[in-house]
Amino acid sequence: MKAAIIGTSGYGGGELIRILQGHPVFEIDSVHTARDERPVSEEYPHLTGVFEKVLEKIEIDRIAEEADVVFLATPSRVSGKLAEGFHGKDIKVIDLSGDLRLKDRNSYKEWYGHEPVGETILSEAVYGLSEWNREEIKKARILANPGCYPTAALLGLAPVIKERLVNPETIIIDAKSGVTGAGRSPSMGTLYSELNENFKIYKVNEHQHIPEIEQQLSIWGGKEVKVTFNAHLIPVARGIMATMYAELGNELETSTLLELYEEFYREHPFIRVRKEGVFPAIKEVRGSNFCDIGLHADGRTGRVTIVTVIDNLMKGAAGQAVQNANIMHGIEEKAGLEMIPIYP
Repeated sequence: MKAAIIGTSGYGGGELIRILQGHPVFEIDSVHTARDERPVSEEYPHLTGVFEKVLEKIEIDRIAEEADVVFLATPSRVSGKLAEGFHGKDIKVIDLSGDLRLKDRNSYKEWYGHEPVGETILSEAVYGLSEWNREEIKKARILANPGCYPTAALLGLAPVIKERLVNPETIIIDAKSGVTGAGRSPSMGTLYSELNENFKIYKVNEHQHIPEIEQQLSIWGGKEVKVTFNAHLIPVARGIMATMYAELGNELETSTLLELYEEFYREHPFIRVRKEGVFPAIKEVRGSNFCDIGLHADGRTGRVTIVTVIDNLMKGAAGQAVQNANIMHGIEEKAGLEMIPIYP
């Protein structure tokens, strides 16, 4: 099957090339940019001699005619317009931006600061949290790939929310991300001298991923859920650790909760639940599509602490996008994604 990628100058697009270049079914048919046409290897020298396609202009009709699926690795607002252009054409669309994730158009405008796409395309877009929406993903023609922070948070919270084991009003999500989560465009906050040996919070209670997390938790919980979510930037290239805290509804042992998580994720190859007393670290998933989960029920406070780690460019972006493409096309879910984490 032929895949097209739009937006290969960012880290997400670069990861899509890395994954799809070794995919057993998908072949990269074309790569596109709104900037200058030139070899991709000039943008990413590590691809020299490995991937020498030239970046082409974005021609929606031609891409739709030649490819089976298009990955939109473009910024919010740009992706939405492209998705609308592909809508109704004979091609499947996977959007890695936030433009198709929020069903409430007013919420999108509030949190993202610009006009949302139309109601029709929003209603058709399927939220691609692979482990929890597989049946809808199978039928999808337009897919909203989840954000990196929401992926880490939702995979960690899903079992206890769906089983009504925690009070959703008490959820606190404390998340840390590597600097690639800020994108590839230079900014003061991501300069080496600013970030190295530093650790800082940003967008306090205002991160655009908050409504995405709340939207899905509300669906699972059967009522409106609001969370306290804050993000921090840490001096590593890639990886996310999300630590979630919530009040337990009943006295539960750690072992009981771990059995629940193991049962929920038994058939999901990219979720690894750690043994009691063992908690995951970012480096243990680096370069892979795994999400590792550890947890502890604190009998003293009546709260549960849940820790998840993912690679923000893989399970948090390109890896999950390819996982979803596999599901959408009836391909083995693990195809092209069985790489072992890079360690150390």
